[in-house]
Amino acid sequence: MAYITTEARQQLLDDLAAAIDRFGVALAALGEAYEQLDEQAADRLEAELFQPVQVAYGRSRRTYTEFAARHDLPSRTFSPAAPPTLAHDVRDVVDGALIALGEAEQGLVELQDSMMPVEVGDAELRAGLAEVRALVADLPSRARELLRVIGR
Repeated sequence: MAYITTEARQQLLDDLAAAIDRFGVALAALGEAYEQLDEQAADRLEAELFQPVQVAYGRSRRTYTEFAARHDLPSRTFSPAAPPTLAHDVRDVVDGALIALGEAEQGLVELQDSMMPVEVGDAELRAGLAEVRALVADLPSRARELLRVIGR
């Protein structure tokens, strides 16, 4: 049974790592969007989108690392994602960030729905996943509002 539990915990970590990577892509895209905006719009993007995604990225990485350590599993490091290269319009860049953010959140939803965090996880892992989901839950609506007023 311990071998199966170890495999399930590793799968849980792999699934969480995939979501973390998507948060990294979203951060890179939002950083690129920031560079394309005027100071006022950039400050709003930073406050409304970049900082919450950055906090979610950091919290998910900490959840990953601490869970791996508690269960003596190998951990990995997460490298910053490369900024998008093909988007010319800030709206396209933010849309790309939202797609990556949606993929990250969907990965977390699927992970939680799988019941692995309950079956082979622990309370700290479940709390970390819930916190990350709460951090990003309203970001799509914030982004839509931000995009609505950019360029006015």
